[in-house]
Amino acid sequence: MNDRPLGALVPNWTPPPAPEPMTLEGRYCRLEPLDAEKHAALLFNAFQGHDAHYDYLPTGPFHSAAQYHRWVKDVTSDPGNLFFAVFDLRAGAYLGVLSYLRIAPEAGSIEVGNINFSSAMQRSPVSTEAIYLTIKWALDAGYRRFEWKCNALNAPSRRTAQRLGFSFEGVFRQALVVKGRNRDTAWFAIIDAEWPALKEAYRVWLDPANFDLQGQQRERLGDLTGLVRAASDPTL
Repeated sequence: MNDRPLGALVPNWTPPPAPEPMTLEGRYCRLEPLDAEKHAALLFNAFQGHDAHYDYLPTGPFHSAAQYHRWVKDVTSDPGNLFFAVFDLRAGAYLGVLSYLRIAPEAGSIEVGNINFSSAMQRSPVSTEAIYLTIKWALDAGYRRFEWKCNALNAPSRRTAQRLGFSFEGVFRQALVVKGRNRDTAWFAIIDAEWPALKEAYRVWLDPANFDLQGQQRERLGDLTGLVRAASDPTL
């Protein structure tokens, strides 16, 4: 008799579909498939003068629109990633980029990354909703695990992951060499069992009634998601 511990059965498991180019609509923003001809020049202008945004990204900063255009052409031709441009519906402008990556339908796992939000978009309902839309599509489509990874030295990214309801899972030491420097990688994730409660937290926070006339939040998203997270980041 085999009495060794085994993983729980996953009944009726069917791998979810791989994401294909699509548009995701929200209340505050719209995610569109990133396109060099349509978006590159506008996004370059949105990021220009803010080189620090690229400190923890694998590429950049870019010092010409042509250079950024080439980068967009390259990444959008890679079938392993699916990039989006973020359109701020109220501002009427393209203000950010993010992508799905490490897409593994057979494991039910997917990651959001390559996140670059302009200064005009940061710390706003637009930035929160942009991430929410990627989570919602993936977990509603049947993915079991949604990942967030960042340079372990990137404290703002770690704070954001926790605020958004991602649970801390540890640090992979010497995981990468990026721009000639060591990168330890902090891992966070949301799993499908947590999604119904997290979805409700996002619904409450993104509701216009959650903001006063000055745009200040009444309920903090981190307080709402903190009721769901399985583990918190010990550095925060």
